[in-house]
Amino acid sequence: MFRILIIEDEKKVAEALLEGLVRNGYETDTAENGEEGFYLLNTKTYDLLLLDLMLPGHSGYDILQTLRDKGMKLPVLILSARDSTDDKVAGLDMGADDYLGKPFAFPELLARIRVLLRRGNHNTETRLSIADLEMDLVHHTVQRADTPILLTNREYDLLRYLMENKEQIVSREMLARQVWEVTNRVTPMDNLIDVHITRLRRKIDEPFEPRLLHTVRGVGFILSEKEKQP
Repeated sequence: MFRILIIEDEKKVAEALLEGLVRNGYETDTAENGEEGFYLLNTKTYDLLLLDLMLPGHSGYDILQTLRDKGMKLPVLILSARDSTDDKVAGLDMGADDYLGKPFAFPELLARIRVLLRRGNHNTETRLSIADLEMDLVHHTVQRADTPILLTNREYDLLRYLMENKEQIVSREMLARQVWEVTNRVTPMDNLIDVHITRLRRKIDEPFEPRLLHTVRGVGFILSEKEKQP
């Protein structure tokens, strides 16, 4: 589980970020000023920092400068109402990894978080595989039994998530949040997921043996080499 620190002095904003990130599976702490933020950074290990610029006491720029002066490579995503080009350039030049102006759409924030966490992940794996199904993460290609499989972007994202969680059951709610980035799942969303699962199964399973993509009735789906699923 990735751990994220939010340094944000606006209580409602911090609470909304905390709730949304926890709901999407991230372990999250909040700090309302630079001093509290520094304390947490020095006592815990984080995978990402969400940093507001306009803070009481030490500004976000001060925090960022201190982190980089200490040689800390923690990915930093600035969230700020100061979203002029000059502000963004200043933040990025100081060492921020990304900059998102307020207000922002939460799905966009989640997407940027995923990108930064992938960059910060020291796992250099560039291929995913199960049985004879292979996914090349660099070239964005999929093949099974050396036969290329053409997927839409959504099918590719869906298959990648299933392969990253192979041999584990994933629910429709997990797919809605992690692949479609929808936090409130509704029946039409379930139908859309089922349609994409059916299309994906036709492409990766029907021409091949053994079947890999299984439906676990009443629970969700699993990508597994085992023929029989509960």
